[in-house]
Amino acid sequence: MGDRGPPRVKNKAAAPLQITAEQILREAYEQREPSLQIPKQRIADLEELHEFQGRKRKEYEDALRRNRLNINQWIRYAQWELEQKEFARARSIFERALEIEPTNVPLWLRYIEAELKHRNINHARNLFDRAVTLLPRVDKLWYKYVSMEETLTNVPGTRQVFERWMEWEPEPQAWLSYINLEKRYGEYERARAIFEKFTIVHPQSENWIKWARFEDEYGSPDNVREVYSAAVETLRAAGDEFVDEKLLGSWAKWETRQKNFDKARELYKLGLNTLSRAKTMWLYNEYSAFEKRYGEREGIEDVVFKKRRVQYEEQVQENPRNYDAWFAYLTMAEESTKSIDDIRDLYERAIANVPPTQEKQHWRRYIFLWIKYAIYEELVTKDFEQARDVYKACLKLIPHKQFTFAKIWYMYACFEIRRNSLNVARKQLGMAIGICRTLFEKYLEKFPRTPQAWLDYAELEQMLGDEDRARAILGLAMSIPGLDLGLTEDE
Repeated sequence: MGDRGPPRVKNKAAAPLQITAEQILREAYEQREPSLQIPKQRIADLEELHEFQGRKRKEYEDALRRNRLNINQWIRYAQWELEQKEFARARSIFERALEIEPTNVPLWLRYIEAELKHRNINHARNLFDRAVTLLPRVDKLWYKYVSMEETLTNVPGTRQVFERWMEWEPEPQAWLSYINLEKRYGEYERARAIFEKFTIVHPQSENWIKWARFEDEYGSPDNVREVYSAAVETLRAAGDEFVDEKLLGSWAKWETRQKNFDKARELYKLGLNTLSRAKTMWLYNEYSAFEKRYGEREGIEDVVFKKRRVQYEEQVQENPRNYDAWFAYLTMAEESTKSIDDIRDLYERAIANVPPTQEKQHWRRYIFLWIKYAIYEELVTKDFEQARDVYKACLKLIPHKQFTFAKIWYMYACFEIRRNSLNVARKQLGMAIGICRTLFEKYLEKFPRTPQAWLDYAELEQMLGDEDRARAILGLAMSIPGLDLGLTEDE
């Protein structure tokens, strides 16, 4: 038996005639067999025409019996009948298809377009009426319907179709199309009545603005102002959150064009004071530009204050225990706001954010808020009872068993001295001294070899004029082993 493998090539030299793949493909294309051509059929007489039509109808009917849900096949069948000028048969096919799938919008449109193409207007109108009755939420059918009626210059009929459509409360664009129809024929009162219904169904701010612009173009200034007023009243009745900055800004800009600057300023402030911060960034910029152009120094400062207030609000909302932000916020409020109640509310919001731990380092900036509050009540509002209540509330809040703040005790005592309440001042200082001594004693019991603590304790007694006690404290410290070496408790 011989070798069953592939034949071996004895001569591996290049062939004298090289053939490329491109040449092979080109020769194959040139030598291809011609495709089958459908023979052209010539119809010589009426009998042959009827035979041809019968054969084609049988083909279509057989295809539909195999798959009666193929709507495209129904449409092709009806289109062929239209080419044969068999309008009655085409209508019959469309109707049979609609019985199978009555909600098929493209089928309705092809049916209607076929009638319009052959100028069967009444048939098309009847079909539109049937279609929108069955599918009232399909806007495309309504648009086609009103377009047909207006093309036929049947304006009353177009208006009647629009009225039927509006009863279903469609999307805003449908209402605007109806309004544009009335505008094209100069029926401005009718357009105004449509706007009134439109804003009831779709009370969004942008729709009220469109109405106001319509009145600005075709109405009077009084009409524009009435529209804007009705818009603000309607939306505020539903809740201030429904009022949009674009509405107030549009109204303010219109008032500015009317040279009514006070009204424009009032509208800007209404939006800034009523709406949330997230909804007023654009309004702030518009108000700022307005004041720079038409306002005075106070108005510009008011805009700056409002903008900074938004920034501080964002900071304290993000971190309520950002005491530096509260401090800056309160300082700005005292410089810009004349309402004492508003400033007090801001102070109450600030001091409500008590540090979460009982470590003195976390309380240092917080206590300064209380001090600033007390000074404000004493020096600005002159409400001395309120200032006294602030000091008392602060001292009650401090966890004196862990630490205290000598500054707040001292400031309270000085306040009582200024109010000629020497007994109260003496009592408060006595309490402060007692608390400080207790804290020093507890600390030294726990860390007896901390030199700085002994020195601070002795310095306190020396400041109080009790040198004997200070001397005794230092003597007691010197008797502790290791203290003179400056060793800490850890060492």
